[in-house]
Amino acid sequence: MPSPHPPEFRRRAVELARQGDKSIVQLAKDLGISRSCLQNWVNQADADDDKSGESGQLTSAEKKELAELRRRNRQLETENEILKRAAAYFARENVLPK
Repeated sequence: MPSPHPPEFRRRAVELARQGDKSIVQLAKDLGISRSCLQNWVNQADADDDKSGESGQLTSAEKKELAELRRRNRQLETENEILKRAAAYFARENVLPK
């Protein structure tokens, strides 16, 4: 699902917020978004721009990587569970008298 606001819109909103000509509240109202939404965009942009990593916040790339790793982890856990069940099934089959 695409984000409701294109990246260009977000970047421009962050630029305007950083200029400080208007308050975050007023700028968000002018752009038709919530104050918290604009504040989140500014915070994320600050984290992405912080090369030292001192902010403690994950960058967008790190968030994307984390989501991918979590998805992959769920997939591997599912595959592992299937293999455990298959091993138990075949172990029972080999124990039965013929």
